[in-house]
Amino acid sequence: MRFLPATKAIPKEMLPIVDKPTIQYVVEEAVESGLKDVTFVTSSSKNAIEDHFDYDYRLEHKLQEQGKHELLKVVQEITRMITVSSIRQKEPLGLGHAILITKTLIGDEPFAVFLGDDIIVGEVPCMKQLLGVYETHQASVLAVQEVPEEAISRYGVVAVEPVEPGDDRLFTVKDVVEKPPPEKAPSNLAVIGRYVLTPTVFEFLEKTKPGVGGEIQLTDGLRSLIEKEPVYAYRFQGSRYDAGNKLEYLMATVDFALQRKDLGEQFRAYLKDLKL
Repeated sequence: MRFLPATKAIPKEMLPIVDKPTIQYVVEEAVESGLKDVTFVTSSSKNAIEDHFDYDYRLEHKLQEQGKHELLKVVQEITRMITVSSIRQKEPLGLGHAILITKTLIGDEPFAVFLGDDIIVGEVPCMKQLLGVYETHQASVLAVQEVPEEAISRYGVVAVEPVEPGDDRLFTVKDVVEKPPPEKAPSNLAVIGRYVLTPTVFEFLEKTKPGVGGEIQLTDGLRSLIEKEPVYAYRFQGSRYDAGNKLEYLMATVDFALQRKDLGEQFRAYLKDLKL
């Protein structure tokens, strides 16, 4: 709703940052983390997401005919980067429900979850960092980030203990509280849109009762999971943009444009000349 009227006809995940839709940055992180099979949980209004990663014969043929080989290569790379499946969430019943309906596709395997609003950049992809923790501990891992007090009520917040004394990166999760007021928050570590989850979480999501708005919250499933097996939180290294927030979307657009070899120098000069 925050990006209306732009999102009246297209999904917010398809809004471009420079010349790539937001969701492509997320998928590229998955690929750079070694993941190739991607399942999109979509709704009837989000066919454009699946279409973006699908083969488009007419477009490729037209680019070939016009001799636009560089653009053709870019388009072909999008199609080839992942194997796509998708499943429809018929009603917006929460993140927990969105994950639960993938159970038949995921099966009895650990899996990664990416939220399409969150773009995270760093030397090592955020998901690759989480997968490293999973490989060592064979347990679910949540990406967390320190957030200012005024922002705490927008997130799920974890109560944690360091795995090793003095370690400020890896924690054992003791509890997860959904959108607490700052004075009741167990810490300032907020759960960000990256997770590695064991299939055990499905067992608890199936038992989770809908809460406010009829939604099944992942937070509730995680609280039950913690009682059965270890869950870790990892304070990832990198910069995160909430592309569902107008200001951070603009910040991401500026930062990514400045990093481009074909745009950065001219764009930087333009910004310096602005009379602000």
